[in-house]
Amino acid sequence: MFFTLQDQLTGLGKRIKARRLALDLTQQAAAAKAGVAHRTWRRMEAEGRASIEDLVRAAIALRCDEGIVALFPQVPATSMDELLAQQRQAAKRQRQRASGRSSGIGS
Repeated sequence: MFFTLQDQLTGLGKRIKARRLALDLTQQAAAAKAGVAHRTWRRMEAEGRASIEDLVRAAIALRCDEGIVALFPQVPATSMDELLAQQRQAAKRQRQRASGRSSGIGS
């Protein structure tokens, strides 16, 4: 099934609102927790429109940030060299997370 851009945006806004309500947060409380303006939060819920940064902030505030990584999954390796390089990168990210140096999402 194909969705238009507007369908995707509207659906996203509805899911943001549903998640906020499930966590028993007002729009103002959710906006404050995310560090975005209340007006921005209202627009996210009503229209599904926000900057990528504000969307990530909302996902973190609503405890949905793990799903962000799944939006654009890593392309499977097409050679042994690529596979080994991907494994090295994954190990490096794990070491950085363990030491607390990672910025988090998409590192």
